[in-house]
Amino acid sequence: MEAKISLRYEDKRLAEAIANAVSPDNFKVPKGLQIKTTLKDEEVFTRIKCKGKLTTFIATIDDLLFSVSTAEKVLKLLLNF
Repeated sequence: MEAKISLRYEDKRLAEAIANAVSPDNFKVPKGLQIKTTLKDEEVFTRIKCKGKLTTFIATIDDLLFSVSTAEKVLKLLLNF
């Protein structure tokens, strides 16, 4: 299974902050799961590959989107984005 998630922001600094907030997930993943987050201009790309269970795949996507949402809220409050 594979998912490609693309998030576009109006501000490059916000996109960079979001990418940095979720990129630690690139390194701490269970066997059979790959997550890679990259940044290009104002767009954050995340690719998720899963060789395991569908529930793991869906939970990983859910965790990523929850982390992005949390980072967006915090950054908007703190930095007035």
